[in-house]
Amino acid sequence: MSLPLDGIRVLEVAMYGFVPSAGAVLSDWGADVIKIEHAVTGDPQRGLRQIGKFKVESDPNPNVEHANRGKRSVGVDLSVDEGRELILELAKTADVFLTNFLPSARAKFGIDVDDIRAVNPSIVYARGSGLGPRGAEADKGGYDMTAYWCRGSVAATVTPPNVDGVINPPGPAFGDTISGTNLAGGIAAALLKRERTGETSVVDVSLLSSGLWSMGHTIALSAYVGEALQAPPVGAHGALTNPLSGLYVTKDGRYLSFVMLQPGKFWADVCRHIDRPELAEDPRFVDAAAIAANTEAGVAILREAIAERTLAEWTERFGTLAGPWAPVQDALQVLDDPQVRANEYVRQAGSLRLVASPVQFDVTAPQLRPGPEFAAQTEEVLLELGLDWDRIIALKAAGAVT
Repeated sequence: MSLPLDGIRVLEVAMYGFVPSAGAVLSDWGADVIKIEHAVTGDPQRGLRQIGKFKVESDPNPNVEHANRGKRSVGVDLSVDEGRELILELAKTADVFLTNFLPSARAKFGIDVDDIRAVNPSIVYARGSGLGPRGAEADKGGYDMTAYWCRGSVAATVTPPNVDGVINPPGPAFGDTISGTNLAGGIAAALLKRERTGETSVVDVSLLSSGLWSMGHTIALSAYVGEALQAPPVGAHGALTNPLSGLYVTKDGRYLSFVMLQPGKFWADVCRHIDRPELAEDPRFVDAAAIAANTEAGVAILREAIAERTLAEWTERFGTLAGPWAPVQDALQVLDDPQVRANEYVRQAGSLRLVASPVQFDVTAPQLRPGPEFAAQTEEVLLELGLDWDRIIALKAAGAVT
């Protein structure tokens, strides 16, 4: 089966998590992604070996593989004239130039839009930034913790009022991965535009714009009422007027979530599943208005009932529940989720299990390939470019390539 981006070549001059994760998505969609790394030090992400208490002591490194699966790595030193010339030669063969270099660095190394378009006028030029391409801070860098999580209003909104400090992101590259998927989508749209009209585009996505987009519904509400939306206190049920929208603790200390936004529709069915069918006729819960007025009583009833069984027992019992519900799962528990397995949302990539990018075509999960070792395909790519061995050896001697 062909993939949507078969035959598309992406030249990625980027590092860390955000923009490389866009390249990973494009690779999952079939593109040939050539990853340019510094000829000596490589992508700094390769040196990231510890996240909190988790230490990676051998290769392959999950911190690298997530955002670099399926690519080919070429080591190039952009500070050497021959290295810059080589990038321009590679750009001639590419459909997409993908970078997260700051404007000043792009100008310094001669890889800005005009430089790349001079050798390939039809190339899609895609930029990932911290804070966007315009404004006084356009040349400032950023990470997902700063630009996406904190500045984009996510951290303040998820931090409850009874918590000291600020809630941290749930894991590494959280905003990077979301932003990279946004950038991949923009690139795909630009490729379609070029195919239909012959016109090319400069595509921009920033960590800040992605943070704001993730918070779009919340920001719209806050702008409407003139007040920032605040997370409920830790331990609170959730919805103020709906006992069927909130969190409940089970007998074994696990949690499950109900989100039934039409409580009148689902109340009787929930009552049957918790062995309290008589509550379906209780005057306090006869319709949505009554349920809303008696939310506190409904929450107390459900808390008592849910606490009588383990999550495994509720999972079996709620298999026939009509309304939406879910277990609260951590990053290890999701690996055994039957729906995750059935849809192949986590797949093997070499010796590691990686999350597949979220889009599937023709009900088929992407075939994941391992990420490249540092500069492993340098000679392969240069030979494909038409360079002979004398030229390749000269480039190595000049320090232009690994």
